[in-house]
Amino acid sequence: MIEPYVNAPARYQEYDPIAPRVATLIAARIAEIEPKLAVEHVGSTAVPGCAGKGIVDLAVLYEDGGLDKAKQVLDTLGFQRQTTRDPFPEDRPMRVGAISYAGRIYQLHAHVIREDSSEIIKLRGFRDRLRADPELREAYESTKRQIIAAGVTDSVAYCEAKGSFIRQVLEPGAVADFKNLADR
Repeated sequence: MIEPYVNAPARYQEYDPIAPRVATLIAARIAEIEPKLAVEHVGSTAVPGCAGKGIVDLAVLYEDGGLDKAKQVLDTLGFQRQTTRDPFPEDRPMRVGAISYAGRIYQLHAHVIREDSSEIIKLRGFRDRLRADPELREAYESTKRQIIAAGVTDSVAYCEAKGSFIRQVLEPGAVADFKNLADR
């Protein structure tokens, strides 16, 4: 089901309304194999209208003691380990893959996260804020366009560059003037 992942330079692309269907399809397949795993669609493709790299990010959530089973399920489906520099550690792994759907190849990142971790709270919080606030979404898109325009196409460097925006939004008492935040 899951095809080989192709490492490619980071690029900016418009929102694809089919991406949530892809996320739902993969989540259902994971649930068929292991119902104890919850899967949530996170990242830009989970935010209607939000442009970005176009990678479908999934949070694969496991209960205490379920990390190895979560990795095994992803392996069974054909997800692969990262081959980029600085891969996630195996105690908080990310698996990659691709799927052909609706005449297109969708790249997938499956973030394996403990269900009660602070990380999933932050991922949900950022996604939900982007969904609720068009001004924040536009500032985030502007930040990503600026990163690409500056010549940053290494996928790890791209993620690091947008990380400061995300951290500033998530910090308590974050500024409401997102336009200025994007210009930093």
